[in-house]
Amino acid sequence: MIKKLFKTVIDFIKDVKNELSKVTYPSKNETIGSTTVVIVFTLIVALFLAIVDTVLVRLLRLVV
Repeated sequence: MIKKLFKTVIDFIKDVKNELSKVTYPSKNETIGSTTVVIVFTLIVALFLAIVDTVLVRLLRLVV
């Protein structure tokens, strides 16, 4: 029972190591490009939400 469990864990670790050897990591330029896209998109969404929030607050002040 213990040997089977130990063998299963060892096999799993070998499989993980094998799969990790297949991973391709992005280059520095790809990482910078992706990060730039994320930051710009985040700023656009933040600006949109700020505008919507301001409009809704002003509408609520007119109602209340």
